[in-house]
Amino acid sequence: MKTKRYTRLAGLTALILLVMSVSMACGIFFPITSRVETEAPGPVATVVIQSEVPVPSFRMEDETGLTVLYERVNPAVVNITVYASQGGDMLPVSQGSGFVYDQQSHIVTNAHVIHGAEEIEVTFSDATVRLAELVGEDLNSDLAVVKIEDLPEGVQPLPLADMELLEVGQSVVAIGNPFGLEGTLTRGIISALGRSIPALTPFTIPQSIQTDAAINPGNSGGPLLNLQGEVIGVNAQIETDGTSRSNLGVGFAIPVSIVKLVVPDLIEKGEHEWAWLGVRGGNLFPTLVEAMDLPVEKGAYIASVIESGPAGKAGLRGANRDVTVDGRRVSVGGDVITEIDGQAVRSFDDLLIYISLNTAPGQTVTLNILRGGETQEVEVILEERPTDLNSLENP
Repeated sequence: MKTKRYTRLAGLTALILLVMSVSMACGIFFPITSRVETEAPGPVATVVIQSEVPVPSFRMEDETGLTVLYERVNPAVVNITVYASQGGDMLPVSQGSGFVYDQQSHIVTNAHVIHGAEEIEVTFSDATVRLAELVGEDLNSDLAVVKIEDLPEGVQPLPLADMELLEVGQSVVAIGNPFGLEGTLTRGIISALGRSIPALTPFTIPQSIQTDAAINPGNSGGPLLNLQGEVIGVNAQIETDGTSRSNLGVGFAIPVSIVKLVVPDLIEKGEHEWAWLGVRGGNLFPTLVEAMDLPVEKGAYIASVIESGPAGKAGLRGANRDVTVDGRRVSVGGDVITEIDGQAVRSFDDLLIYISLNTAPGQTVTLNILRGGETQEVEVILEERPTDLNSLENP
């Protein structure tokens, strides 16, 4: 039986705030070397990005429309080549994609494309080449920003879309450099929204976009766009069958909501601080509801708590025993979170998304939980995400 895997354009992603994942980067890597691998906004400086001339929307079957769209967008999509020292020479070790973010010559790409780079080279569609410097990277979102001295004449930044307007079935296009083939356009639809995909840390990236538009190694960091030419996500990963690094029609993009959250901080401060609750868990399911005699069918179930983390300090509880229901073994006894700051929590992803997009380290959140058949209110002071969970779990 073939084994599925995610390839960072890799690991089964559980619905948890803390996910240990083993990932493989998804740029193009040259065979001369092995590559070095390696939830929360505060006040930020916001860069407003607007295209001077709006790009009209076209139907997918309108080939002329797609041609016009490509001609307008492609100049802002770049090929990124990463160099490292090999035997005294500076040699190319990997490739990826990126796109122009603003008039200040900032370019967005994936962190896994440029992580560990000694030199970064950016090539535009007209063959103009610029050296770039790293402005900031965030391994939790797999986003990075690099900067060049100036943009080629006529190149305009790509506008960002509104996450709230995205729908499953919506037509999209991806532009990038798969397998080093510069300026490649592929088309498809949004296959699903709200996926959680592995980050370059033990955490996950929420609200990610699944698409059947063909993206392959080398597309990493390039834009996924709607038919208005607006960026809806940054292409990052593909799912494979475990025997190939090629696309199987299931690709994933980091959502524009995360781009809007993280990139301004990377430009201003070189980093983004994420808040952390410190729990593992998942969604409620019928067998668990029956085993715990719960009065609700939806919520975020706490399977385990890191005692030294924010949730542990606040007294939240994870599962404490296993029971068997209809031949199925279930871990029971954990708290069920039904609200956070007055917002309904219907799934573990709801909890993850709220903490990622609406909170900051040091902020206090109020959780409504079910424990022992009763509703309780618990206040938790969130902390900054740790870089290493092993030291917390195995002191």
